[in-house]
Amino acid sequence: MAESTQMEVETATQTAPLPAKPTFKPLKAHEMSDGKVQFRKISVPPNRYSPLKKAWLDIYTPIYDQMKVDIRMNLKARKVELKTRADTPDISNLQKSADFVHAFMLGFDIPDAISLLRMDELYVESFEIKDVKTLKGEHLSRAIGRLSGKGGKTKFAIENSTKTRIVIADTRIHILGAFTNIKVARSSLCSLIMGSPAGKVYSKLRSVSARLNE
Repeated sequence: MAESTQMEVETATQTAPLPAKPTFKPLKAHEMSDGKVQFRKISVPPNRYSPLKKAWLDIYTPIYDQMKVDIRMNLKARKVELKTRADTPDISNLQKSADFVHAFMLGFDIPDAISLLRMDELYVESFEIKDVKTLKGEHLSRAIGRLSGKGGKTKFAIENSTKTRIVIADTRIHILGAFTNIKVARSSLCSLIMGSPAGKVYSKLRSVSARLNE
C-alpha cells in the first residue's frame, strides 16, 4: 500500500506542470536611481582644451543622440558635465559616456575612444614609467624612444599584435583594450622600459598573439 501511494506521488510530481518563469521588464535609468538625476564631471587638461573645441560635435552627437545623456562644457570650471535624462535607457550609459570623454582627454582618437560606448569589455589602464623602473635624464629619454620606436614603429607593432591602442604622454602610458590584451601590451612595454631590445619583444609578441588568436 505504501509503495503504491509513493508511486502515485511520483507520477503526480512528474505530470504536474512547472510554474511559469516570472518576466521582469527592464528597469529604466530613473527607476534604478530612485528618480534622482545622476551626474558625472570630467576635468579638461590644458593641453586638451583646443582639441576638445575642434572635436566637440563628434563627442556631443553620439552621447546625446545614441546614449541619451545630456552633455555640456562648463567653461568656468573647465569640466565636461554629463547628466542622465528621463529617456536614458540604461544607467550604465552615463558611465560609458564618462569613460569615452575621459579616454579622449587622455589623448586617444575619437574613433578609438568611441568603442568604449559600443563594447562592454573594454577598459583604459594607465601607468607611469617610474612605476616599472626609476629612470632620469637621458636614460628616461631613451626608454621613451624605445617605446615608440623609429617613426612609431614599435608602438604600432604592439598595438596591432595585441589589438589595443596606446598613448605615450611624456612619462605616462595609457592602454585601451580588452583586459587580456592590455595585460600582454603592458608586459611588452615593461620589457622595453627595462631595456630589452625591440627584436626580442617582437618575437615574444608573435608567440603570445598567436596564442591569443587561438
